[in-house]
Amino acid sequence: MSAEDRAKATAKNIEGKVQEAAGNVTGDPQDRAEGKAKQAEAETRHAAEDLKDKAKRALD
Repeated sequence: MSAEDRAKATAKNIEGKVQEAAGNVTGDPQDRAEGKAKQAEAETRHAAEDLKDKAKRALD
């Protein structure tokens, strides 16, 4: 996985955590849900890139 892709996924995860926390503080369920969705997207990106890394190592 490229460092850039991993950094983008990590940034998306952090953004989601911040948004979820803000939703918890303000009591806004939409912010909480959007924050959780961003975190799930980040996890999916990490998993996809991990698969790419494994495939590349298997071919090397």
